[in-house]
Amino acid sequence: MSRGGLALRRWMADAGIVLAVLVADEIAIATGREVGSVDRDWFAYALGVAMAVPLLLRRRYPTVVLYVVSAVLLLFYALDYPGFPPGLVLAVPLYDATRAGRLWWAVPVPVFFLSAGAIALIAHRGTPALDVLSAFLPQAATIAVAILLGALIRSRAAYATEVRHRLAHAERERELEAQRRVSEERLRIARDLHDTVGHAIATITVQSAAALQLLDRDRERSREALEAIRGTGRAALAEMRATLGVLRCGDPAAPPERDAGLHRLPELLGAVRAAGLRVEVDSDLAGQRLPRAVDQAAYRVLQEALTNVLRHAGQQASAAVLLRATPESLTVEVHDDGSGPGAADAPRDAPGGGRGLKGMRERVEALGGRLTAEPRPDGGFRVRAILPRDAPEALEGEAS
Repeated sequence: MSRGGLALRRWMADAGIVLAVLVADEIAIATGREVGSVDRDWFAYALGVAMAVPLLLRRRYPTVVLYVVSAVLLLFYALDYPGFPPGLVLAVPLYDATRAGRLWWAVPVPVFFLSAGAIALIAHRGTPALDVLSAFLPQAATIAVAILLGALIRSRAAYATEVRHRLAHAERERELEAQRRVSEERLRIARDLHDTVGHAIATITVQSAAALQLLDRDRERSREALEAIRGTGRAALAEMRATLGVLRCGDPAAPPERDAGLHRLPELLGAVRAAGLRVEVDSDLAGQRLPRAVDQAAYRVLQEALTNVLRHAGQQASAAVLLRATPESLTVEVHDDGSGPGAADAPRDAPGGGRGLKGMRERVEALGGRLTAEPRPDGGFRVRAILPRDAPEALEGEAS
């Protein structure tokens, strides 16, 4: 409903209430009988109108309307016209004031009129107390119902507002959670692409350099290097397709044979060895099953560390891979001797020099592990990661 239509409906409702109260109090004035009272005249009926008309402003000024109606009613009683029950004209403004949260401003009004009326009847007219009580009980009940109804409506409105606020807050939380998950997924994909493309390019660069050197001297070894380049490129493209598949709506997840894990370690070692890097492996993982998140993180650490050896340690470098498992943790270590030319001036973690070590550290710390990457005292470089074997599966997406 439009705002104008709602305002019109409210105005019509207020006009109907004013008309109802006006008819009721005018009938009460016309039929009032009280011994010793002044005969009613036109002014008495005018006061009846004055007690009803302010209700047109009941929504905007509920407390003011209550006290204006009370003042006119008090004037009507003070002029000694034949009285009528105060609840007749006070019920609506008492309800409005209570609903607006002005309970302690509203309660004194009926207390004053009922008390003053009871005192006047008992002290000045000698009416028995029980008769006064019998006459005033219906009025007190009417006023109490009006006040309680206003308090109830206010409470329900406050509850509805609180529910709306909570729903809005929950919706904002859901949006923030969705944004967080999107950011985490983008970071995961960026890491996977970095590992895949970085490793492939580093391997291809070394292999192509070797092929160029052997092109005129040893065509057979040159052919082997070129075939290794082709194999590395194909493997990188397949892994990139599997990684980017999650970005396409309706595409399946990466097939199991392309999942990153230590089952692909022989493939990784074959690629770096084909690029000319001598690698020794010392592992005690035979037959052991690792949580998927730990398995993937361990493979990515090995992939990035061996790629860094290809990039920075020089053509004559050799590397060693160490895998040690305990019931509590898995230790992954890669170190090289850095014997190649330029190894000393090729820092692995220089500012602005890439995101490889940072990505490894993020993967390991996401699982509650720790990673150290530092030069070795006797030359070369060492990367060591300790991964807890009880890493929650809920962190698998972060680690992968």
